[in-house]
Amino acid sequence: MGAVATQDSPTNPGATEPLAGDGIVGVLHRPARTPIATAVLTHGAGGNHDGLLLRQLGDTLSARGVLVARIDLPYRQKRPKGPPSPSGSARDRDGIARACVLLRAMGTGPLIVGGHSYGGRQASMVVADDASVADGLLLTSYPLHPPGKPDRLRVEHLPRITRPVVVVHGPSDPFATTDELAAAVALIPAPTTVVEITGTGHDLRPDRKPTAELTAEAVLSHLVGRRTD
Repeated sequence: MGAVATQDSPTNPGATEPLAGDGIVGVLHRPARTPIATAVLTHGAGGNHDGLLLRQLGDTLSARGVLVARIDLPYRQKRPKGPPSPSGSARDRDGIARACVLLRAMGTGPLIVGGHSYGGRQASMVVADDASVADGLLLTSYPLHPPGKPDRLRVEHLPRITRPVVVVHGPSDPFATTDELAAAVALIPAPTTVVEITGTGHDLRPDRKPTAELTAEAVLSHLVGRRTD
C-alpha cells in the first residue's frame, strides 16, 4: 500500500476547498487521483484548522492519495480564541464523529481520524467509545498529562482502543516524556507505532523538521496498509 501511495509527488498536493455543513467547518484537501484513504484531522486546544502542522499534513497526505478534512472543533467555531471548556468536550467529540460520517460518504478506502494534542485526545476517546467511527487513529503530541503534573494521567480510555494507532511525539514535550508515553502506549491493545521527531517538543516544529513527511509515511504504512474490519 505504501508504494502505491507515493506515486504522486508531495509537491502536488491537489486542490483545497472549504468544507461546511451539518455543524462542520474546515478545509478539504482533494488528491489529484481517486483517494486511497480518507482522513479527518483537528487541532489542539489553542489552535484551529488552519495551523501549520495541519496544513502541511493535509498537503502531504493528499499528495499521496488521501482525501483530508481538517476541521474546527465546535468550541472553536463558537469563539476564535481561548481554550476549550471541559464541559464542552462531549460536543467536541460529537463534532469529530459527525465529520467522520460526512467523510465516509465522500471518500474511499479506510478512514483515519485524529489530530494534535487536545484534538487527538478527543478523537481517541471517540474511537475508544465506538470503533466503527474510524479504521485508524493518528495522534500528534498526545497530551498525556498537564505540564508538571505527571500524576494526572489521561489514560483511562486507552485500553478500549481497538483500531491501529500512530503516535507522533517530540521528546521535549512537557505533556509527556518519552518513557511516560511508552508506558501509556503499552496500554493500547491495538497495533501502535510511535514516530519520534528528534529535537522537538509539543509543537513538533513542522517549520524546521520533516514532521509532516514522517507522519504521512507512518499513516500510509501502519494505518492505511493495516486495516481491521
